[in-house]
Amino acid sequence: MILVMPASHVVVMTLQQNQTQQQNKSQTHRTLLSEKALPAELQQQAEQSWQRLQEQHSAFVLSEQLPESLHEPLLKLLALSDFALETLLKHPQLLEQLQQSGELTDSPSPEVMAQQMQQLLAEVNNEAELMKALRQYRTRHMLAIIWRDLLADSPLNQVCFDLSTMARICVDQALQLLYQWHCRDWGTPIGEESGLPQQMVVLGMGKLGAAELNLSSDIDLIFSWPEPGMTQGGRRQLANEQFFTRLGQALIRSINTHNADGFVFRVDMRLRPYGDSGALAMSFPAMETYYQEQGRDWERYAMIKAQPISGQAEDRAELMALLKPFVFRRYVDFSAIEALRDMKQLISREQRRRGMTDNIKLGPGGIREIEFVGQAWQLIRGGKEPDLQEPRLRKILAMLADKQIMPTDAIDQLDSGYEFLRRVEHRIQAIADKQTQQLPDNEKDQARIAYAMGFDNWPEFRQRLEQITSQVHLHFNDVIGTPEPAQKEAADLELRLLWQEDTDAENAVPLMEQLCIQQPAEVWQQLLALKESRGCRYMGKRGRERMKQLIPMLLAELGHQKQGKETAGRVFRVLEAISCRTAYIELLVENPQALVHLVSLCNNSLWITEQLARFPMLLDELLDTRNLYALKDRKTLSDDLRQSLLRVPEDDQERQLDALRQFKLAHVLQVAAADVTGHLPIMKVSDRLTDIAEVVLESVLEQSVTHLSQRHGLPQKADGSYGVEFTVIGYGKVGGWELGYSSDLDLVFVSDDFAGVTNGDKPVDNQVFYTRLGQRMIHLMNTRSALGELYEVDMRLRPSGNSGLLVASLEGFETYQFNDAWTWEHQSLTRARPVAGSIELARRFEVVRQKVLSQTREPKVLRETVCEMREKMRKALGSKPSLADAKAASQFHLKQDPGGIADIEFMVQYWVLCWSNQHPQLMRWTDNIRILETLAQQQLLPEQTCEALSNAYCAFRARGHRLSLQNQPARAAADEFTQQRALVAELWTNVMINGVVIK
Repeated sequence: MILVMPASHVVVMTLQQNQTQQQNKSQTHRTLLSEKALPAELQQQAEQSWQRLQEQHSAFVLSEQLPESLHEPLLKLLALSDFALETLLKHPQLLEQLQQSGELTDSPSPEVMAQQMQQLLAEVNNEAELMKALRQYRTRHMLAIIWRDLLADSPLNQVCFDLSTMARICVDQALQLLYQWHCRDWGTPIGEESGLPQQMVVLGMGKLGAAELNLSSDIDLIFSWPEPGMTQGGRRQLANEQFFTRLGQALIRSINTHNADGFVFRVDMRLRPYGDSGALAMSFPAMETYYQEQGRDWERYAMIKAQPISGQAEDRAELMALLKPFVFRRYVDFSAIEALRDMKQLISREQRRRGMTDNIKLGPGGIREIEFVGQAWQLIRGGKEPDLQEPRLRKILAMLADKQIMPTDAIDQLDSGYEFLRRVEHRIQAIADKQTQQLPDNEKDQARIAYAMGFDNWPEFRQRLEQITSQVHLHFNDVIGTPEPAQKEAADLELRLLWQEDTDAENAVPLMEQLCIQQPAEVWQQLLALKESRGCRYMGKRGRERMKQLIPMLLAELGHQKQGKETAGRVFRVLEAISCRTAYIELLVENPQALVHLVSLCNNSLWITEQLARFPMLLDELLDTRNLYALKDRKTLSDDLRQSLLRVPEDDQERQLDALRQFKLAHVLQVAAADVTGHLPIMKVSDRLTDIAEVVLESVLEQSVTHLSQRHGLPQKADGSYGVEFTVIGYGKVGGWELGYSSDLDLVFVSDDFAGVTNGDKPVDNQVFYTRLGQRMIHLMNTRSALGELYEVDMRLRPSGNSGLLVASLEGFETYQFNDAWTWEHQSLTRARPVAGSIELARRFEVVRQKVLSQTREPKVLRETVCEMREKMRKALGSKPSLADAKAASQFHLKQDPGGIADIEFMVQYWVLCWSNQHPQLMRWTDNIRILETLAQQQLLPEQTCEALSNAYCAFRARGHRLSLQNQPARAAADEFTQQRALVAELWTNVMINGVVIK
């Protein structure tokens, strides 16, 4: 049921009718704090906090301001919450006000809370005053809610409801005021079809939409409005999209900004269509189109809890009706199980990577698993059973029992587990008002949590917590999880004894021979070295036990694959790297198929071995063969990255960067795995590596724009609107779809006209903005961390090279290409294409590119110039056989030696520059293979010649990839590829030296 409060238009949810039953049930696992004395260590904390209060506010005397019945509860609050102490130090009068209003014992109604906000906003005249009023309101209600939660035994549903009501009131009333001010300045937005005034609908997502906020939740919002159109009655007419974008930006500022008064809520807008790259506010028709055509499974999951929290009633109803078919299918949809399983696997990977072993939300048996259980059944059956289209989790759990979808005892355990875990979450967050679900690792905060949950000590609390999470994880696996495989019995007792201290070579080597392990004596010595390595000697008890299970399984697999010392040494290198990371040893023990892939990939590639040893989180990629070998297209990669970044706070730049690095490492590993196992041809390898780079570039550009626009705003465009007109041009291997595993990125940055300034609090000239944008991108790409760097960026191909502007205007780029560029720069332009940024600017760049390439050129002069540049490269980079370098004389450099890759590339570039003025089709593609195909189609070269060049080119590059995966230089034996080299060398001589036209 939804109530609409006319005074404030705040949408609030009524509490569950069964709340009293749930409240009674929750008391079974905790003792009322009013009946429980503080332990000694917390008593000391309370006294110290009280001393600070008295020192700072001498008039703050208990006996004068508060009734005696509140003396002991206040001391308990000070012992449990640093946030409460800091609040009272700043606002000592608050406690008396809350006591007099009755808010320390009873929650005010939503109507009363709305009236309180209205009174605060009555005299507000500008954004600064609005920010101050919102923060005062939040401070008052947070202190009251924490008091009621910790000391007045307020039911969990009531605590979450109060927090959610506070957030909804803040958003709604701030929006109403800002809407009035924006209409005054810019006119009222009018729908182009209805002719009616338009108002923004704010969708509250996640816990806000379901009235389940926790003490330190951020709020996930989506902004929308009914119709396109224009404003009327303002000093300047704006499109509705511009109006609502500005309104949304102002709303975010008023709530999200941290200032001297604190903040209201952290606002996260990344769940909107297209995420950070999408419009901040979107019309209803655009929303409908997006979710019908591009909506993902995880977006269905996110939309289950979506509820409008502001806007006109009819607009709210219309928007929800548009979204409903996307969220709830008309049929029983069991595909939701697989989607949720994949999401949970992503979360588990993140846990292992960040060492989050004690996270009560994301860990096994945590809050998220309970949510997944309820929402799985909503996605499966919600379309057929409308009563399951309910955003509140506990209500859904009750329905699952009533409908006999799940056993009543299972639901009881899930519900009581949810109650327990959410209360633990609130007590963790009450300590310092921080958005965390991680159990504390210091004794003081552990004592706080144990006491606040009604336990005598931390071990007693942990025992109960582990019982609950074990029950929850069991029910989660019954619904969503795949049963964890039983440990593989790798061999008999003798095999297990190989990892024991007293086993000797006399016994071990024959046993390894029986397993079909090659070079068993050498493998035995490698195993002994692993056992004596520093990591294994200092392993904890749990790690040692797991390693005892893993080694026999590994030896059996080495024998099964008939591998010897080289492969064993590589796998042992990975094991040594993860010896201090028990979670990854457990991953291999509990997932034998991952161990199979580990042995196979280490056998096939030294490069993959080194990647796994340097970045153990990549072992997660071995769990799912579907993803390991079935590679994703550009669109799916982009969606995967967006999901990864959504799990990282938007303002945490370091973790955002690490998420990007993890994404790149994981997906490049998948490509390499598919490559070495023969699942992917060479052209597809480069295509996928290029897709990964483009997705990363797009994200880095988005993050850089967000970072700069927060300070400077957005650049003014030629039409007077504001936005970023910037495109990244890929040259060389990234431009030609030919990236390798260790390729750098040759890039050029191009922007629109530099005229104009930005519209932010600290405006700068457009040229300054775009230069800083380019600098920021390079910084993010090149910065190294424990996860390496994203890509090495080379900007030397920009106009005038290192002496030129970092960012060229499109007009300046065109002028340079026609008046100052060398022939080799036009050769480079044949492989140039936009890889990220503005679509419109990319289109205009392509027009300029084709104008430059299609100039009429004198073939003889062009040929001589190209040959001159090629000879310089060959002398500088090719093999230099001499008596002093016999090794070089016996090798063929795949790229630079005569008859190699560079000869083919230079011939293709020559043909494009020579013939594009008469055959514009040659300018369509930037990769050599498709250009050769076009040369044949246009009958400029014989088809068999083009095919032979393509085959030679692919053969050279395939060998180069293989060598790269073994960390070897791009050289083959001098007696290899003789036929291909002879063909290419003959063509080079005929075409480029003698000027013969091939027919």
